[in-house]
Order: sequence, then C-alpha cells, then structure tokens
Amino acid sequence: MFLFLVLLSVSKFDDDDDFMWGLDDENQETKDIVWEELSIHDIIILGSGPAGSTAALYAARAGFKPLVLHGDVPGGQLTYTSEIENYPGFNGTGTELVKLMEKQATHAGASYKSDKIVSVDLSVFPRRLISENNHGYLCKSLIIATGARAKYLGLENEERLKNRGVSGCAKCDGPLYTGKNVVVVGGGDVAVEEALYLSRICEKVTLVHRRDELRASLPMKKRIMQSSVSFEWDSVIEDVIGDEYVTGVQVKNIKTGVSKQLEANAMFVAIGHTPETKAFAEQLDLDENGYFITKGSPETKVPGVYVAGDCADRIYRQAITSAGTGCQAALLAEKFLTE
Repeated sequence: MFLFLVLLSVSKFDDDDDFMWGLDDENQETKDIVWEELSIHDIIILGSGPAGSTAALYAARAGFKPLVLHGDVPGGQLTYTSEIENYPGFNGTGTELVKLMEKQATHAGASYKSDKIVSVDLSVFPRRLISENNHGYLCKSLIIATGARAKYLGLENEERLKNRGVSGCAKCDGPLYTGKNVVVVGGGDVAVEEALYLSRICEKVTLVHRRDELRASLPMKKRIMQSSVSFEWDSVIEDVIGDEYVTGVQVKNIKTGVSKQLEANAMFVAIGHTPETKAFAEQLDLDENGYFITKGSPETKVPGVYVAGDCADRIYRQAITSAGTGCQAALLAEKFLTE
C-alpha cells in the first residue's frame, strides 16, 4: 500500500489510526519538483489488487498505457488469502490470482511501479502526486483503488496465524472449514452475518462478544437467536492457540475474570474494516466510517477521478466485486479522456 499525506487535520478519524495510504509527513519537501518538466500520464491507478489491475487491463486495452502504483504489498489484501475457490474460472491462492492479473494487464500495455505516494493534490489539473522520494507524477485521470483492511485484535499469535485459521472474511475463507468448529469475534451486524453464514456450513459456531448484548440491529439479533450459534458473553479473546494452524482460542470473561479454552479450527474477526481513504478526506466525500461516497458508480465529485474496490465498498468486499468496479472506473476514465 502507498502512503498519502493529508495536509489538513481530519478530526473524524482517531489520531492513532494507522492508515497505510495516508500518513502525515510534515517534513515532506516538494520545492525541488519542477512540474512543468514532468510527463503527463493519461491514467494513474493507485492500488494493484483486483480493482486496480482490472482497471489497468481495461485502460491498457483502450490504448492509454496506465501507470499502476502498487506500494508495499503488491496485490493488496487479497495476497493474504491462502485459497480462493469463489472467483469464476480460478482456483488457487490470492497471490497467484493478483500475479496473473498483473501479467495480463502488463501484456496489454500497463506498467507497474513500486513507489510510495505521500501527497496528492486533486485541486489542480493535471492531478499532482508526490512520492516519499520527492518524485512527482502528473495525470489527467486518477483511479483510486486503495482498498480496505480488516481490523484485528492485535494479539501476537493472531498475527502469526493469519491465513492459518485466523481470518477477517468468513465468505472468503469459511468454506475451508466446512464441518469444523469455528469462533467469530464481534457483536455488530457484520459479526452476526458472518456467524450465520458459517453456521450453515460449520459443525459449531461460537460468537465471542465483550458485552452481554449484541450491538447488531434488531432483525439480525432475532435471526441469530433462532440459529444454532452459541455465545460467549462478556468475553474477550486472550490468545489464539496453535503451532502451524489454529487449534483453539483462549477466552476471558471480563466480569468474572475466569479464562478458558475453546476448541476451534478457525477464528474469524468481525470487528470492522478500515478503508484506506484518509488521505482524501478533505478532497473527496467520505461517510462516517471513512468509505468513499458514490452515487451508484465509481465517479467522484472531481472530474476524472474515480474510486474502485473495497475503499468504496462497505458491503461486499469480494475480489469479484472489486474487479467489477475497477472495470467501471476504467471505462469512465476512457470516456473522460476521449471527451
């Protein structure tokens, strides 16, 4: 992921949020960039996940030779998925899928580059982007496909066992644990939806929530109370157990102080997602959770600037839906550039 600089403070985000696409850098020097001497790209795409690479493929096939800046983790969050079985025509790992996408887009004429952007200015045309090495980029059209990352608990073994039983997406990884025992962490609508989905394919599903009542909406509460999901109320996850793969979790009741272990083959953390959008908070419209606000398409209020993938998708967050919006963004960029 790339780093973008927000020059104005954004009060609606917590100060300690680690937005990989938007960290402030007050010492960033820009005075040496001579913008008049830089070449102007027709299209620059921020992000090389399914949205970014699909946009790159369509833009390249239209003859625009887009530049894709893919940051520290080429391919984005999908590279953390160990097995994909729900992408049409493909079976394999997330890393394999994004590599195939990049290869196809490159063959069509797109170019990929590892560079970290720390500042972006959408108020001028062509749009200006500055990297951490004080390299400048100019583009007529910008496609933002910076993605979103699942929030995790911050436990040491949780990090170690990611993609080995620890997941932030039940619909992505749940089928790998068909007939197994799993744990879901959270208490909102997302956690309930994940637990209900898993209850249809898993032997046992236990929902761990730190309160004695769910925060989910009333219809979702009614659904889960009528399901086979069991609950660990007033409890938090103390540790994730397992050497190579998850074999259980240790939970602690915060009212009694008593800890115990639950057998589980997987733990799904459903405490929310963080869209990588903070850098654009003063330039594009965001909702209360930081997702880009769109009107049914990837268009934004800035002409020629489009958003695609999980940074604008608070509902589905699937590789296939991200690819679809990447396609739409590229087609809109093509229309903008030709008109």
